[in-house]
Amino acid sequence: MRTVAETPLGGFPLWLTVVASGSLVVSMLCAAVVAVDVARRPQRMRVMNIVWPVSMLFGGLLWLALYRRHRRASAADAVSTPLSIAVGSTHCGAGCALGDLIAEFAVATSPALAGALGFGTVFAHRMFAGWILDFVVAYLLGIGFQYFAIAPMRGLSLREGVLAAMKADTLSITAWQIGMYGVMALLQLGVVAPAFGGPASVFTPEFWFVMQIAMLGGFLTAYPANAWLIRLGVKEPM
Repeated sequence: MRTVAETPLGGFPLWLTVVASGSLVVSMLCAAVVAVDVARRPQRMRVMNIVWPVSMLFGGLLWLALYRRHRRASAADAVSTPLSIAVGSTHCGAGCALGDLIAEFAVATSPALAGALGFGTVFAHRMFAGWILDFVVAYLLGIGFQYFAIAPMRGLSLREGVLAAMKADTLSITAWQIGMYGVMALLQLGVVAPAFGGPASVFTPEFWFVMQIAMLGGFLTAYPANAWLIRLGVKEPM
């Protein structure tokens, strides 16, 4: 199978590289600011001390505003308004963000792993092979994050906590990844590839800028799933 070449670093116009790089720098600065803040004022759920800084990597200034709104919210607001759903979705998104970051670099730097996932035989685009590992790693991290949110609150054993975490986050993680994959495919294959001769390589700021936008798509598809799970009491309000 003939594979599709990716657009490498330096293959994009300067303005796009500047915009993409600027977005990534702002997001990393937001992550640093929030990391310092949660170190000074730890969250009620300790796992959120990790979730909030990680979420800044894709959410940037928008998620910094959400974090500040959450900080100002009363206890009643935190569990009874769309704010709790947004925070619950963010909790899910942090696992997805870390999973995608780890998996994308793993697939891009290991031809053997990419081949094992079907690149060159089943998939012409490396992106599709990467999605398989993306989901696996994101799911494991997401369930881990959810375990440390649910188990301490409910006093669950390891087995009970893992099962509760899987029940709480399987749907929301799947919904997030579906939304992210859809936007990623639309931008990479429908916009970037036609305009620049191929999808952006993982080793370019443009790829991660597209990923940031795609993660917002994931948030939109995960939000209703989290609203339903929180309403049923399957997932704890964050």
